[in-house]
Amino acid sequence: MNERESWDDLRYLLAVARHGSLSAAARVLGVNHSTVLRRVTALEQTMGARLFDKLPGGYVLTAAGDEMTRVAQRVEEEMAAANRLLSGRDAQLRGTVRVTTIDIVALHVLPRHLAAFHDRYPDLRVDLMTAEASLSLTRREADVAIRSTNRPPDNLVGRAVSGLAFAVYGAAGYLAKAGGGEDPAAHRWVDLDESFAHTAIGLWRQHTYPEARVVQRVNSVALAVEAVRAGAGLGLLPCGLAGRDPALRRLGPPVPGVGSALWLLTHEDLRHMGRVRAFLDFMAAAFAGERPLLEGLTSP
Repeated sequence: MNERESWDDLRYLLAVARHGSLSAAARVLGVNHSTVLRRVTALEQTMGARLFDKLPGGYVLTAAGDEMTRVAQRVEEEMAAANRLLSGRDAQLRGTVRVTTIDIVALHVLPRHLAAFHDRYPDLRVDLMTAEASLSLTRREADVAIRSTNRPPDNLVGRAVSGLAFAVYGAAGYLAKAGGGEDPAAHRWVDLDESFAHTAIGLWRQHTYPEARVVQRVNSVALAVEAVRAGAGLGLLPCGLAGRDPALRRLGPPVPGVGSALWLLTHEDLRHMGRVRAFLDFMAAAFAGERPLLEGLTSP
């Protein structure tokens, strides 16, 4: 087995160790279930040791597998560091910028700015990804992250380009026929599910209007925007999205203590790469132009 094949097998080991099953690892790696099994089996034969125990709950590392995974993680980190170092020297404004962000930004904010970015840089391609969990910039799963947070990771560099304020909104058509006036407690609500239970967004409605009638629960803010737009009820929505929609009407000022900052982030080794720098600078200016709307200070 050559060195390239050895590293490939270690990638399969890491994927199964991280995700706990062959099928989940296959999805991440973009291969089929049988390929993952074959590569892990080949690595076990090469090492002369069983690396996983197959239990009802999934694949669990053996002691040998745990040791091998630690080795694989070090190899992965070294290869990623080398890749970042080489990529960081690339000053050409061509190629691909991989960007990860949250769904509300990907759906409602970035599209118009990406169109303008492509006009400015026709030789650059943007691969845009949304994920429940943030993709790793350290492992080069993405080059740039646009995240809503008040505490960005210590291992990333970047800048806060805007606040992201939230306020109560309802569809104009719903408010016209529902009655109840301007009192949010008198209306039905679209709420966020238990995945937001310990966030400021999720806790606000429960604490402020605990007796409100919830008619729909969703697992993303983007879905809440669509449900409120359709007339399901009131919802706590980001001003930068809802404030742009003429079908929605805001009830009161932005809610204090609920919003966060919107950050443009990259890895230290990539900050001077030409295409990454171009994307960061362009988007910083684009978001700055939208800051009053994103922070709920004005309408478009």
